[in-house]
Amino acid sequence: MSVLNLLISLGLLVALGFLGAFLWAVRSGQYDDTYTPSLRMLHDEDRVLTKEHQKTR
Repeated sequence: MSVLNLLISLGLLVALGFLGAFLWAVRSGQYDDTYTPSLRMLHDEDRVLTKEHQKTR
């Protein structure tokens, strides 16, 4: 029975840790920009080719 209490308390501690990390991310502005990611796929960026890639082309 003591193992069950230990597992429940550890599970609650981990869950509170994840909740704290999520709240920190929300308050620090990690989820503020919801418009730009939808447009990122529309912009084709030219990649700089290295010398090895230029030889094969």
